Amino acid sequence: MFNISRPFTLSFNHFILITHYNRKLKQRYYQMKQTGQTVKQLPSIDEQNTLSHQQQQVNIPVTSHANSGPTPTPNPHPNIRRLTPNLPCRDLFTGPREKYLKIGVPLYEASIRCDWVAAKAIFDKNKEIELERYSITENGETALHVAASAKGSKHAEEFVKNLVGKMKKEDLALENENYNTALYLAAVAGNIETIKIMVKENRTLLTVPGAGGKMMPLYAAALFGCYDVVKYLYENSIELRDDGWTDQNRGWLLEKCVENDMFDVALEIVKKYPRLGSGTVLGVLASKPEAFHEKKSNIIGKTIKLSKRLYSLMFIANQTSENKHPEAGNGSAPDDLAQKSETSPETKSNIIGRTINLVFEFIGSKVGAHEKENKALPLLRIIWEDIARKPKNEIDRILRGPPDSIKQDKSASGRVVQAIQLQKLISEHLDKFEVETRNIIKGQPDSTTQDTNTPSAKVDHALQLKTLISEYLVNMHIASQQIVKQDDTPFAGKGDQALHIQKQISEQIVHMHGETQNIIKQVSRKEDQVQNLQKLISKHITRMRAPTALKESHSSRVVFIAAEMGNTKFLVELIRQYPDLIWKVNDNGLSIFHIAVKHRHEGIYNLLYEIGAMKDLITPLKDEHENNMLHLVGTRAKQKQLEDVSGVALQMQRELLWFQEVKNMIPLSYRERKNKDGLTPHELFTMEHKELVREGEKWMKGTANQCMVVAALIATIVFAAAFTVPGGYDQTHGIPFFHSKATFIVFVVADAISLFASSASILIFLSILTSRYAERDFLESLPKKLISGVVTLFLSITTMTVAFGISFFVLYHKGLLWVPILICVFGVLPVLLYVKLQYALFIDVISSTYASRYLFKPKKHVLYYENPKV
Repeated sequence: MFNISRPFTLSFNHFILITHYNRKLKQRYYQMKQTGQTVKQLPSIDEQNTLSHQQQQVNIPVTSHANSGPTPTPNPHPNIRRLTPNLPCRDLFTGPREKYLKIGVPLYEASIRCDWVAAKAIFDKNKEIELERYSITENGETALHVAASAKGSKHAEEFVKNLVGKMKKEDLALENENYNTALYLAAVAGNIETIKIMVKENRTLLTVPGAGGKMMPLYAAALFGCYDVVKYLYENSIELRDDGWTDQNRGWLLEKCVENDMFDVALEIVKKYPRLGSGTVLGVLASKPEAFHEKKSNIIGKTIKLSKRLYSLMFIANQTSENKHPEAGNGSAPDDLAQKSETSPETKSNIIGRTINLVFEFIGSKVGAHEKENKALPLLRIIWEDIARKPKNEIDRILRGPPDSIKQDKSASGRVVQAIQLQKLISEHLDKFEVETRNIIKGQPDSTTQDTNTPSAKVDHALQLKTLISEYLVNMHIASQQIVKQDDTPFAGKGDQALHIQKQISEQIVHMHGETQNIIKQVSRKEDQVQNLQKLISKHITRMRAPTALKESHSSRVVFIAAEMGNTKFLVELIRQYPDLIWKVNDNGLSIFHIAVKHRHEGIYNLLYEIGAMKDLITPLKDEHENNMLHLVGTRAKQKQLEDVSGVALQMQRELLWFQEVKNMIPLSYRERKNKDGLTPHELFTMEHKELVREGEKWMKGTANQCMVVAALIATIVFAAAFTVPGGYDQTHGIPFFHSKATFIVFVVADAISLFASSASILIFLSILTSRYAERDFLESLPKKLISGVVTLFLSITTMTVAFGISFFVLYHKGLLWVPILICVFGVLPVLLYVKLQYALFIDVISSTYASRYLFKPKKHVLYYENPKV
């Protein structure tokens, strides 16, 4: 469609455009005439006059596929960008400014507030112009654009519905300066109801791309995570076979759906287009371990589901029994009988059933009974099954990912640039050094000598080579230092390639200078000096060229991304169809199990117990710094990996558990191996965890101090209460008045237990304060003391509350029983509050101390089943 949306003054550009159109129109006319097609006379455009309204909407007939069948043919040129957008009329901006302030600004305010009453008043007041087709912003948005993109407005649906009713079908396709239709902006904003209104009037809006004519509305909705819009637009896209869809933008859509957890839509796309499942999508799934977790419904949700199931079974049984007694006759019932049947018991039971179902659905939505079915795992299986059929080299290429570029790691870009510059420097200097040496040996003058082929020059070849070597070494040192000083970025460590090259340059400079001096001093004959210097130069060039090439790195390896993120189920699915993945190593020579240990993912680490004796060949692998698996676990874990553990002391305990586990896993001879820094695994562990030990000691002492203060207060209170019993003592015999009552005995026992428990708690917390806080103390000694202290403190608080409540039962009776009952009810609150506040800490301490033995060596196999299905 060639669409000009408004009258305009003819200019040179318009003249060229109109001339081109008339030429194309004539060509189309003769083509249709030669093929015998029915020729429809189209209006030509007069190049000297302004376009009329009928000539503004010019339709060049094309073959339509919209209704030709279930699988329409895509547009053969979907990626050809239009020269200009389908803009609305801009008369409000080209005319007087007062007109825009009077009409455009109020209409914009009404549109963005979705106030249809105010907007309708403006439309009615300006009926002489088609105001709904006018731009009300400098960027070309109409009132429909503004209202459709309004987020959070309750009246947007009504506003858009009324506004669309006033517009023509083709007016809904008007675009702003960015080629965005109103439907595109509604898709970005996630306004599903407004989209339905516009699609109902003009379905071709689904195929009009926005964002410069590059993004389909469905892709834009997926990009901004609007799930409801994505679901609706995909269902109306004829399985992505509409005009404008290609394998490229289908792949983009699939990737964005996976990134925004729209796995059900992604699964439908992959089922229809299996080849779209590339390594990029696989990498996105690898970085989403939470997408593969099984969601467990709670007890309330299970109860609701069971109730609904029982009700449905009862309802079916009831319907079956009713069908066994049909009414007499099979003809049509009279009208009065039909009206009576509306209030029959069967109809009432249906109404009651629907009501019960609605109640169940409402309650279930509140408690999370109806959880969205997870489609990530079947999506992964479809994609991986398609990739696993490819040749091994192709699979490895997909899993390896693209090579890293300088721009991928902004923090390391300066060091990478330095390495490249140093490599180039070495290459240039070596090339020049080699040429100059060859010239000297051949008896030709070099750049440092002004002499020609004289006998004296031939005799002084040794001196020339010595001078050349000296100049080369000086120039190399100066140039390398200038490159290093250009960037102040600190080196990351021994693995930094720029640092490695710089170190090699310095070593070679020192080595060559020393060798040159030795040759000059020890060799007297000039001919021998020349030969020895020539050999030295040759060896130097060979040594400098070989190891300075930059290694190609791949930081986006799929399996190592999954290992770093702790995506156990993802790796299990991949290893089941490609068992050799357990042997793959990254750029540093480490396996997925080493990465899992480094990031403390026990799920992946436990897979070592399922691969048998092969684990003894994998665990000894070392990185370029000679760090084995025990060295890796000796480094302190990132704070993110320790967030699920309460308290710094328990975090130190978790680190010790990991170290002990890996120590038992690796061969005995590797437990005391040193890395390049000369550190054994235990020495590295001690050095890395000094700060954590200090913080753990501070946390443990702070907790013990606070709990000990509470225990001391309780001991003081209950000790005093033991001598001021309720009712007092008999002054004659010194026996309490109510000593024979059962409630009094309960009071005395509870008070004594509270005293003894609080005293024990004080002693336990005191022992915590006086501990030596060595590394191994955090493994069992300190956590067990903390558990004992918390339990005895809770017991003392509970028995103190019981003693206090029971004391009122001793005093109040005969009609006043409600007083002690009310007091006991309120007395339970402190106990419940203590349980609520200390529950997480108590459970964490117990699980870390006693349940941690089940952290490793799980009984359930997840990689290979004991009885696999054939």
